[in-house]
Amino acid sequence: MIDWPIAELLPHAGDMILLDGVERFDDDSVETVLQVRADGLLSAADGSLPAWVGVEIMAQSVAAFAGCHARQAGQPVELGFLLGTRSYQCNVEAFPAGADLRVRAHRSLQDDNGMGVFECHLDGPGIHAEARLNVFRPPEVASYLQESAP
Repeated sequence: MIDWPIAELLPHAGDMILLDGVERFDDDSVETVLQVRADGLLSAADGSLPAWVGVEIMAQSVAAFAGCHARQAGQPVELGFLLGTRSYQCNVEAFPAGADLRVRAHRSLQDDNGMGVFECHLDGPGIHAEARLNVFRPPEVASYLQESAP
């Protein structure tokens, strides 16, 4: 497990952080882990996590990938955007409370303008989900947000 606290790697805060940590990362991939918390912000009444939240878990894994590289380079963690996903498939309707989940995200494409594509797999006991995430991280996030403001 990477020693960096997950909160220092993500541009998220508090209960919106779904990951517990980063197992490993390299130039093109990251592996993250989490245990489904029954009292989580997105949890159902029975403590399970709806399977659609898997997309957010995968997106946070991609954000952790960027956060690890930023931290390694001595740079601040910056905001990125999930543009969409293709073909999210999951074999269950919900992730049960207490389930240990592992996400593997592999960067298959990245251009100089900040567009990227990640192939993601989420696995746990009897659980498998996969998707291709399209993401965007502008080179100058602050100026990008300023330009977008009305």
